Amino acid sequence: MFKKVNRQAVRTRKHLSIRNKISGTAERPRLSVYRSNNNIFAQLIDDVNGVTLVSASTIDKALKASIANGGNLDAAKAVGKALGERAAAKGIKNVVFDRSGYKYMGRIAALAEAAREAGLSF
Repeated sequence: MFKKVNRQAVRTRKHLSIRNKISGTAERPRLSVYRSNNNIFAQLIDDVNGVTLVSASTIDKALKASIANGGNLDAAKAVGKALGERAAAKGIKNVVFDRSGYKYMGRIAALAEAAREAGLSF
């Protein structure tokens, strides 16, 4: 008899393992990504002080008008571009990428590539 794999528990375990190894500072914040079925969220976090420096998501008023569906590649690219532009406005160039246990493919990869094109380095 086969046991069903709890994918959420596997992702959470990977995320905790990743978080034990990386941390964000004011000079090099952590780019944390959260993906749901309908939306994608990204934020730059200073873990030393415990503050979010910059954030972007598909539910932002500025982005929501231009995005028809928040759960696809185009939405992820828009969020990555917006995050990169907002970070550049605050003078942030170098970040540490935290994929939160998700595989680096699809929407996660699209967001990362758009952020790189917008000026972030990781």
